[in-house]
Amino acid sequence: MTRNSHDQMFDAELLERHPYRNAVRAGRPDTIVHVGDARTPIGGDHVATIAGPCAVEGRDALLATARGLAAMGVPMLRGGAFKPRTSPHSFQGLGQEGLELLAEARELTGMSVVTEILDTADVELVAEHADVLQVGTRNMANFRLLHALGERTDKPILLKRGMAATVEELLCAAEYILAAGNPNVILCERGIRSFEPMVRNAFDLNVIPLLRDLTHLPVIVDPSHAAGRADLVPAISMGAVAAGAHGLIVEVHHDPTAALVDGDQSLDLAAAATMLDQVELIARACGRTLDRSLREVAA
Repeated sequence: MTRNSHDQMFDAELLERHPYRNAVRAGRPDTIVHVGDARTPIGGDHVATIAGPCAVEGRDALLATARGLAAMGVPMLRGGAFKPRTSPHSFQGLGQEGLELLAEARELTGMSVVTEILDTADVELVAEHADVLQVGTRNMANFRLLHALGERTDKPILLKRGMAATVEELLCAAEYILAAGNPNVILCERGIRSFEPMVRNAFDLNVIPLLRDLTHLPVIVDPSHAAGRADLVPAISMGAVAAGAHGLIVEVHHDPTAALVDGDQSLDLAAAATMLDQVELIARACGRTLDRSLREVAA
């Protein structure tokens, strides 16, 4: 029998009836998810760094951003090959070509690849090219997709909170993946929809220590989608790390003014370098380590 920080008792019978029995803390130690061939850790005292463009737009733009980030030591590259867009007329991504470009960027820089998956039919295709499969806010409640990701791959799954989802709904979504057999789940707070029009979403700082209390799974944040404004991203990132976040997934573009998607919330390379230095200071002050492990490789 174990006791979690809420002093709730978890015997075997009670745990068996729990709605997110595999995700609940229940006295379990923090899970550390290891990414890619470099075995980059997400969880524990590590603060992971994931950065890159919202969408893969082409080879030159992707490699310019990836090389700049690799030089800063960022070990993981984000970029969407399949893009779920509100309007069907908006740029939807390059599909398989985008995945191949991400794989090429990994080969050239040593960065691991994080990219979004939209459909159960694409699980094997995306897993072949990516190191982490991201489930976006619109698909958090796509239970067939979640089950397929648990059953058909053991690669890490980055699960973003739905834009109107409760904490329990997020943890139950994670449970679909865990219960189907994949233990490598990373939770992501990316802001929830509110009445405030000056920012894209309301960033829920409360959820970071709350999830750290409720679950053993690592918790990262997406300050870019939370704010929708590049100028707010550094402050949100520092606050999130101080609150206990295990990592950041940030939109960075070598030329945000030319970005096809989310340029307003994307940092340029210089701003990203400054932000990483600031976040590193916060992490050290909290007795933790910001992962910029690719610095040694890039050097």
